[in-house]
Amino acid sequence: MSTPAQIDKLRLGILLSGRGSNFLAIDRNIRQGRLPGVEIAVVVSNVANAPGVTAARDLGLPVALFISRGRPRAEHDADVLACLRAHGVNLVCLAGYMRLLSPEFIAAFPNRILNIHPSLLPAFPGLDAQTQAFEYGVKVAGCTVHFVDEHLDHGAILLQRAIPVLDTDDAHSLADRILAEEHIAYSQAIAMVAAGQYQVVGRRHVKREF
Repeated sequence: MSTPAQIDKLRLGILLSGRGSNFLAIDRNIRQGRLPGVEIAVVVSNVANAPGVTAARDLGLPVALFISRGRPRAEHDADVLACLRAHGVNLVCLAGYMRLLSPEFIAAFPNRILNIHPSLLPAFPGLDAQTQAFEYGVKVAGCTVHFVDEHLDHGAILLQRAIPVLDTDDAHSLADRILAEEHIAYSQAIAMVAAGQYQVVGRRHVKREF
């Protein structure tokens, strides 16, 4: 059983590899006062030309690049960890970060790494989850915010948001509607972590009453 420590200020380390739309939604909610006590300490990317990097620089946020291609995983992850520690990060948020984290990385932030996945886990883990769901013919789809552990799209679930799959949907329209839910869900999950009113029991995230 794991119970979170109380933290005065939640300093986020955003890890991204692409456009960073979830990162931008988080930043917008912070700037609009919807996530009090939360700030983005650094945005880290493993891809030099990721659009999310340009967006972070335009917003005046600290940015760090650690190109992963051709580097040993342990060496790359050690550099990223050192950067996160140097910026005082106490919650890591994966926002389209297209790399599996090493066990050493995960151990450095136990129940302090969040990921968002565009399906209602445990259904449709891995890549192209929206297409998987559409082709399977599900009637309900959605997204999941979960803590990261050593397994792919695994770890205790904080929250899920569901939407109906419409008869007029195709895989692209379904993905767009799920993404809109992601932009809401990630900030909701961060707010839950910031409040600290929960504990992780086995695989279950359990709210605490004070």
